[in-house]
Amino acid sequence: MILIGLGANLSGEHGSPEQCLYACALLLADRGINITASSNIWKSAPVPVSDQPWYKNAVCRVNTNLNAHELLNILSQIENEAGRVRTAQNAARVLDLDVLSYNSEHINDERISIPHPRLHERAFVLYPLHEIAPNWIHPELNKSVDNMIEDLPKWQEIERMPNTNILSARRAA
Repeated sequence: MILIGLGANLSGEHGSPEQCLYACALLLADRGINITASSNIWKSAPVPVSDQPWYKNAVCRVNTNLNAHELLNILSQIENEAGRVRTAQNAARVLDLDVLSYNSEHINDERISIPHPRLHERAFVLYPLHEIAPNWIHPELNKSVDNMIEDLPKWQEIERMPNTNILSARRAA
């Protein structure tokens, strides 16, 4: 199972953070990355805690013929095209795309770590992931999504935005 995390907390070329996530779904499809399942958008406080605007996040399950490194390259291109400017780590951003998992592969090199090294610590990943893959097991930690949610720090604020499924919005476009 290939999983991608989407996030944004600044408006940009595609409009609001939510509009940017919807536009991203179309950009992925244009590059041979087919979304097969998507969560709703979740609104979450920044991690680590800061005075940034709250993020809008989603998780998508995708099919693609790209390998993990090629997929990461395409995601970086889409971020750049959306207007992402890389400044400091954890800075506010127009779009953030992460490869969370690539089948059951374990990759750790200078460009990418799969599974994503902090996905089990982030409510904004785990709650959307639970919507589309509740039975997914972390390939290194051997923990279910439910177990990882139970282990989350309680200070992470998150709220599901109803009727915001990215895949449904793409089909309607």
